[in-house]
Amino acid sequence: MKIIRSRSFTPSRAWGALEIANMNGITTRLHWTDQPYKWHVNDGEEVFAVLDGRVEMRYREDGIERSTVLETGDVFYASVGTEHVAHPLGAARVLVVETQGSV
Repeated sequence: MKIIRSRSFTPSRAWGALEIANMNGITTRLHWTDQPYKWHVNDGEEVFAVLDGRVEMRYREDGIERSTVLETGDVFYASVGTEHVAHPLGAARVLVVETQGSV
């Protein structure tokens, strides 16, 4: 059993993570960041939930770059093959559920 107080989690570097669970190869991790990530495609599906802060999520559909701002409580689902990158607007904490070892 674990209780995680996400608002008090701030690692030593951007995108530092606290692994919450690994359920048969699917990880759930809490991340803190104030820096953009990098363009990537995950090895599988990804669920990205903003717990604190705001994040501009940029993604490509049919070769066209698009973006949306995710507010606290919003969830972004990246299906297999979705190229995307997260740009926090200030500091943000996000919960990421994805295949273990994914980018």
